[in-house]
Amino acid sequence: MLGKITPHHLPRPAMDRRRFIQVIGLSGAGFMVGCGRQNDEAAPAASGGAETVPVTAEPVVASEFGPFVRIGTDNRVTVMIKHLDKGQGVTTGLPTIVAEELDADWAQMDFEFAPADASRYNNLFFGPYQGTGGSTSIANSWTQLREAAAAARAMLIEAAAARWQVPAGEIAVSRGRLSHGDRSASFGELAAAAADIAPPAEPVLKDPADFTLIGTRLPRLDSPGKTDGSEIFTIDVTRPGMLTAVVAHPPKFGAAVAGFDAAAALDVPGVTDVVQIARGVAVVADSFWAAKKGRDALTVTWDESGAVDYDSEQLYREFAERLATDPGLVARSDGDVGAALEAADQVIRREYRVPFLAHATMEPMDCVVELSGDGCEIWTGAQLQTVDQYTAAAITGLAPEQVTINTCFAGGSFGRRATPDSDYIAEAVMIAKAIDGRAPVKLIWTREDDMRAGFYRPMSAHVLEAALDADGKPVAWRHQTAVQSILAGTPFEGMVQDGIDGASVEGSRGLPYSIPNVEVRVNTIELGVPVLWWRSVGHTQNGFVTEAFIDELAALGGQDPYTLRRELLADHPRHLAVLDLAAEKAGWGEDPGPGRGRGIAVHESFGSFVAEVVDVSVAEDGAFSVDRVVCAVDCGIAINPDVIKAQMEGGIGYALSAALREEVTLASGAVAEGNFDSYRPLRIDEMPAIEVHIVASGEAPTGVGEPGTPPLAPALVAALADATGKWVYRMPIGDQLRGETG
Repeated sequence: MLGKITPHHLPRPAMDRRRFIQVIGLSGAGFMVGCGRQNDEAAPAASGGAETVPVTAEPVVASEFGPFVRIGTDNRVTVMIKHLDKGQGVTTGLPTIVAEELDADWAQMDFEFAPADASRYNNLFFGPYQGTGGSTSIANSWTQLREAAAAARAMLIEAAAARWQVPAGEIAVSRGRLSHGDRSASFGELAAAAADIAPPAEPVLKDPADFTLIGTRLPRLDSPGKTDGSEIFTIDVTRPGMLTAVVAHPPKFGAAVAGFDAAAALDVPGVTDVVQIARGVAVVADSFWAAKKGRDALTVTWDESGAVDYDSEQLYREFAERLATDPGLVARSDGDVGAALEAADQVIRREYRVPFLAHATMEPMDCVVELSGDGCEIWTGAQLQTVDQYTAAAITGLAPEQVTINTCFAGGSFGRRATPDSDYIAEAVMIAKAIDGRAPVKLIWTREDDMRAGFYRPMSAHVLEAALDADGKPVAWRHQTAVQSILAGTPFEGMVQDGIDGASVEGSRGLPYSIPNVEVRVNTIELGVPVLWWRSVGHTQNGFVTEAFIDELAALGGQDPYTLRRELLADHPRHLAVLDLAAEKAGWGEDPGPGRGRGIAVHESFGSFVAEVVDVSVAEDGAFSVDRVVCAVDCGIAINPDVIKAQMEGGIGYALSAALREEVTLASGAVAEGNFDSYRPLRIDEMPAIEVHIVASGEAPTGVGEPGTPPLAPALVAALADATGKWVYRMPIGDQLRGETG
């Protein structure tokens, strides 16, 4: 059986982002100072043609209205962004909330990443931690930012009332200006006086019926800088005298350095240092290529006595044996599943399995560290700033408040930059300390490091059983999972309740279907393979198996899968709303045509509800293409519809890529895949046509970064079964249907 091996978490090198030629005079281009952003001109005007704010000749003085809003004498409104923007658009979404309550003009809005300071910028859903994850950025900031902006608006009104000697209730605010009769003033003209006024204890929030920006199409504030290359990602950061480091990591998880010979590496021109750190051996040089060549020349002897030695197929067999011999822990128990299965005339049992997956971010892990006598300054795409701050403090012996983190844009994350042990950031700090802090250090992981040094979406195995009544309706449901815990062995282990990691059963424990007898069990597997949350976390696995299984139950019971879901979701109106909308827009019930299939799935995750319909075309030899995906989403109030659409499209593409062929495999404990030739993401010519339809809602906004991912794989599997009669139980689909006829 599987033994326990302590995970050995390591970092990876980053690939240089090609510097774009900056377009001189491009309207709205951003100029970065550190990782903050300050525009010389206004961002492009929103629909309706707002005028750009002219450049002021005098030095800009900014007044603070609490920790989140600053207003400058240049009339710019800067929103402090406490979250990481890794492509999901919070640098537009959060300023939209502020602009709405403030009655600002979109053209005057700007943003800056907040410092690492959990006392002011904690994620309200994470308790004392500042961080980004779980699709919480908009949801946890919604009321917080509305109140901050409404307070600032009230303070501006009071300042105008005092200046003009008129009642505050008679002052109007619109598009960044306050007015009374023939008198008016900009926010910038009143900011200094307003900032000295005490904020109201209970600021009055705007009636959503009066929203003018929320729910409309607004230009993304980060688009100009990302277009001309002026926005700063970690890979772009340079510091005076900076050196670059890459790390030789153990070839197997759990292995350690037994010894190394640095002579050949030090002979490479540009290499300055070769140092051992807790996670491997670092080669430091005056450029990335010199460091990489030095690492290639380095000789390391590895102690593999404590390393994993598994093959993927062996693990699947071990998982299956565990499920067959150990009932696991009960995560949910309704009714009497055992009795219902025993008494049923028709019992269906299916086994599913899903593999390890890499996050495969566009920008691999990277970090810049600069040590001084009394401080540590870090530049990186920080996703868990508080954890990273405390990790760096522990390594350097500094107090956490002596660690400064400059959060930069990140070229993707999908959960990868939220490591409980701050792996790649810890490496960078260790290297800077090992060279006595004599120069700033930029750590870069290569793509191969990123693929082979962990972390991964956990692999898992599932057994599902159900009983159908005489009408073909499910009356009993049992779901047993074997999977690694993400939280075990991390600072967040205290979140494990009654031995169950919530991430292992999310998407299964909350099964919404009205079935009288439901049982969900989990077997936690202990491995030495480092695992981490991956886009939609447990929902990506459990959403697949539960929705694929309900679809097959419908087929076996002679039910239409859409109609059966409607009946079983009668008490869940938000599920029904997205299900009905997706079915309507996709033309459910219409014949898709010869050689074509159509599938549907619905799933709730991170407070949002998403239904997807997938259309496929299948050839006689089993080759297939995904032609169209129709998506309906209810994420509460739609702050930025374009951002929501983009996130649904991104989640669908990410899920489709994994469903088609992504898989991390182990061979004698080592990861076989190294780059995009062996771990092949979706290509642009494989992307289907996607329609996104947003359900109108008055509920508080919820997440959109992850909820588009879970329904894709089950809807795809159902569509393939509709076309071929063959069901897929193993991800990725790959060539499983090859040679099969429809």
